[in-house]
Amino acid sequence: MRKLVCGVWSFIRGPRVFYRQKIKLPIIRFVFDTVQLYKARTKQGINNVRDILFRGTIVASVTSLLVWLSIFMYLAFYFAYVPIISHERPVHLQFKSCENERGICSNPSAHVQLTRRQQLLMFGQPYKVHLELEMPESPSNKELGMFMVCADFRGKDGHLVASSCRSTMLHYKSTLIEFFYTLIFSPFYVFGGVEETQLLHVELFADYEEQEVNQPVTDVYIEIQTRYIQLYSAKFLINAHFSGLRYLMYHWPILSAAIGITSNLFFIAVVCMISWYQLIHSEEYRKYIESKERETHLEYFKGDLDGDSSSSSSFEDDASLLRETGDKESKLKHRQLEERELLEDIKSASS
Repeated sequence: MRKLVCGVWSFIRGPRVFYRQKIKLPIIRFVFDTVQLYKARTKQGINNVRDILFRGTIVASVTSLLVWLSIFMYLAFYFAYVPIISHERPVHLQFKSCENERGICSNPSAHVQLTRRQQLLMFGQPYKVHLELEMPESPSNKELGMFMVCADFRGKDGHLVASSCRSTMLHYKSTLIEFFYTLIFSPFYVFGGVEETQLLHVELFADYEEQEVNQPVTDVYIEIQTRYIQLYSAKFLINAHFSGLRYLMYHWPILSAAIGITSNLFFIAVVCMISWYQLIHSEEYRKYIESKERETHLEYFKGDLDGDSSSSSSFEDDASLLRETGDKESKLKHRQLEERELLEDIKSASS
């Protein structure tokens, strides 16, 4: 009740001062506090979104880097561990022709150069070595019977590394089978779709391995030990015989790639986590964090001081208004005291 009476009395005595003190100044403070609150929330939200985007970008970049590094490591291991499965070289047989009779007067032989580099075959990998002969079913070859095929593996300096000789012959067909076979395939023979030939696969080595790393095979010398053979063409074939991990990696590439890349990614992630743990627990990192915290506290107190100065400047006019109001009130009280003293003096004089 007393506050209400004082408020009514101050409004009657000075409505302009009452409006400024009791209405305008609280509204200004409320608006200022609300604006500052929403500014702080907006700034905090923007900083949060920025931090989320920054962290997401860092995580995506690191993850993609680790994945690509795992893929690269698996591909590097694959091409270093799994050799080329097949090597094929043409065989150009040479011989000496006879001067006084038809045919040849020496055994057909050929030199096959596997590589001009230091090494073609992988050390420790088993290989199957074949010689493919395309022979016509001529009377001479049918009467030839069995014959020998020999191969010498030599190094770059010409030293002998390995040697092998194998026997072979044309596949036998009886007269009746050959008659029906020719009768059935006669249209293809007439139009050139099929020829009367046989492909002989002579296995020279079933499980060949390089014995010494410093003396790899670079040249192969082949000899067919008969003068009466007739050939269309010949090929030298080397096929890798995979087993174990190489077999799985070659014949199951998708499964082995998934397991290999996942394993690489796991080990790389473990190494990165261990490195990160050692980094954040190192003495240099702790000193750096402490220095950053000191700088942050200093900037925070500096910001508070700046905020106080800005808020004081924003309310400077209102403060001046309050000072003017206080001056007027003090003058009014002083005048009232003088009037009371004057009335007391008049009362004392009359008495």
